[in-house]
Amino acid sequence: VTLDGEVLSISSLIGKRLLLFFFNPEVEDARPVATAVASLAGERGEHNFEIVGVAMGSSVAEARTFAEQVGLAFPILDDSQASISRKFGLRVPVALLGADAEGYLTYGIGSFPLDAEQPAEVIESQLRDRLRIPARGEVSGVLDGRPLAPLFEAERLDGNGRFRLADLSDRAVVLVFFLHTCPHCHDALNFFKEALAQIPEAVRPALIGVSVRDQVTSVRAMLADKGLDFFPVLLDRDQSIQNDYGVFGGVPVILLIDSKRRIVHRFQGWRAERDPALARMHLAQLSGQQAPMLLNPKGYTGNDACSVCHQAQQDTWLFTRHASAFDTLVTHGADRKSECVSCHVVGFDRPGGFTLSERPQHLEDVGCESCHARGGPHLSPGLVINANYESVCLTCHNSTHSLGFKYEEFLPKVSHASIAALSPSERRKLAANGQPARELLPKNLRFVGSESCRSCHVAEFETWAASPHARAVESLAREGKSQQAECLACHTTAFGRPGGFPKQARPAAHPDLARVGCESCHGPGEDHIKENTPKLGNILGLGDKCDSCVILKICGSCHDDANDPGFRFQVAERIERQQHGTIEAGTGRPKTATAGLPVPGGTDGGGEGSGTGSTPEDRG
Repeated sequence: VTLDGEVLSISSLIGKRLLLFFFNPEVEDARPVATAVASLAGERGEHNFEIVGVAMGSSVAEARTFAEQVGLAFPILDDSQASISRKFGLRVPVALLGADAEGYLTYGIGSFPLDAEQPAEVIESQLRDRLRIPARGEVSGVLDGRPLAPLFEAERLDGNGRFRLADLSDRAVVLVFFLHTCPHCHDALNFFKEALAQIPEAVRPALIGVSVRDQVTSVRAMLADKGLDFFPVLLDRDQSIQNDYGVFGGVPVILLIDSKRRIVHRFQGWRAERDPALARMHLAQLSGQQAPMLLNPKGYTGNDACSVCHQAQQDTWLFTRHASAFDTLVTHGADRKSECVSCHVVGFDRPGGFTLSERPQHLEDVGCESCHARGGPHLSPGLVINANYESVCLTCHNSTHSLGFKYEEFLPKVSHASIAALSPSERRKLAANGQPARELLPKNLRFVGSESCRSCHVAEFETWAASPHARAVESLAREGKSQQAECLACHTTAFGRPGGFPKQARPAAHPDLARVGCESCHGPGEDHIKENTPKLGNILGLGDKCDSCVILKICGSCHDDANDPGFRFQVAERIERQQHGTIEAGTGRPKTATAGLPVPGGTDGGGEGSGTGSTPEDRG
């Protein structure tokens, strides 16, 4: 039961990502976390997630007062008896838990950077990363956006004065934040002890450690015991260095800083199966040496390895939609659907590629190896670098998923050279708008009206006639907008186009076109209705098309955020309400029931020459 007395079932939220905010309103630490969560509440609709608060260990009145003060504009459950928090085994007064669209818990946060200068802003940034929501503010159009390492000074663990990062000007630095009892930190430090010793001293990057605990005696003893007392270690007593570098939560955090003080790479944790090879490549680069080709010989390596030598290409890739391809699936709750994931990751279900069971983060998105093959020309010597990539693009940008795709128009939006040649303002626009709007339905044919479809598609017509689309102008009339052109454009068939609803006309004069008819979704029927002509290929069938990739784009020309907020996340459900295909997709043949007759209003069908149909996996 919510603080407002409403009953809320968490299972009713399946289909959207969920952020659960557990808090005790009487604990002061809850306030900055609540402020961060509240700042994201207004973006729930745009990014398809919900927030539910759980008020623990306090009275309903106290929880209501807290929610009003902070501005928590989302449902909050009363858990004053701790029945919900016990289910999750929570032992902290403030926690954030995330679940995906299928209800699986995917992350939990139980400690927060409350000592940061602006803790709410830091927590908000962490949540945006977890929820895959873009950061606030305009995207910079500048290439090579690697940030400068913040300058700092700190007390040395050995008591020998203070360390200043500025004193290492013109020298590369490996900065390691570690916990002296952490075995992963020990593994990372042992690696750098061995790897750095192989680099000539004159060009060797400096290794600097920052202990995340100021327990001087314990840190010294542990490092000596492990044979890791070979490098300068700093104490961060006020956690100011950790705050500046965004080190909150797990360690080790390792930053590679070049001689120009740019952060060229950040290791979050240490994965023994791939991080040492990547670190060796970076260390060689930082030392001015040729980076070794330490690519995965039996699988895919990922963009972070490619970018060691190909930083310029990586910088331009970040301005493409390819760079956020997996985030798109997460937002739509499709990141566990193999038919969707296969085109939004690197090497799906191939040896050493992305799999749904392991979900390797470094292989998310459409990366270098999606277009240039596994390991690029280094592991695929037959690959011609300057080849025409159209055949590669068409493996995903096919008629099912990318209707209206034109290679010549698409290429400049992903070409490294084309993006590099743009001005910063043009790159900002590219990042904001993504791919240009494409005309998905043919423009050079005449529209003929829905009545022309009726004689052959009786069942489809009857289903459509009972839908809101068939009464679209009536809804305008009730609001007194039936003469407004900007409204008629979406509430009539082919407004202002050849054979469509004429501009300046009154709806009563063209009753067949004064509704959202068959051709609004399936395209003009001039060729399709001609006698003695093939029926396949001259009308758009939707039964075999992807909901989100194709049908959403057709529907979205009218059902946009301005007129129908949230439609893009409900397209499958909306289409299912009015599906009416009786033709087997792509065949022109009727779908048959046990008696061998067409199935009126069938639940899986549609295709070329038919109305819209659906299968459980591919509704449309």
